Amino acid sequence: VQLQASGGGLVQAGGSLTLSCVASGNNYNFGWFRQAPGKEREFVARSRWINGETDYADSVKGRFTISRDNAKYTVCLQMNSLKPEDTAVYYCAASTSWHTRSTFYYYWGQGTLVTVSS
Repeated sequence: VQLQASGGGLVQAGGSLTLSCVASGNNYNFGWFRQAPGKEREFVARSRWINGETDYADSVKGRFTISRDNAKYTVCLQMNSLKPEDTAVYYCAASTSWHTRSTFYYYWGQGTLVTVSS
C-alpha cells in the first residue's frame, strides 16, 4: 500500500493542526509516528481497521485524535493544544498487525513536518 501524508506546518503553542494520510488500500491498521531531531521514531496513535479501535501514546492522550474514513482511504490526526515538544516529522504507516512498535509497520508515508513555536 502507498501512503501520502500532508498537513504539517508551523503553529504556535496551544494551536491545532490536522494531518491527513491518503492510502492506496484500506484493510490495514494505520498508525501515526513522529521523529524529533536527534531522537528515535516514536508511536503517536493507531487505528484498527476491523473495529475502529484507537490507541494513543500517553504524551498525546486527550490532545490528539486519530480518525479514518474507510470510504476515502484516509486517516487523519487532529492535534490540539500543541506544545513545542510535539515538534517532529510525522509519519503515517500501515500494518496488518495491531502494534505500537514501528518495526511492525511495513508501509510508510514520506513524513510531514510539524513545528510548534513557543
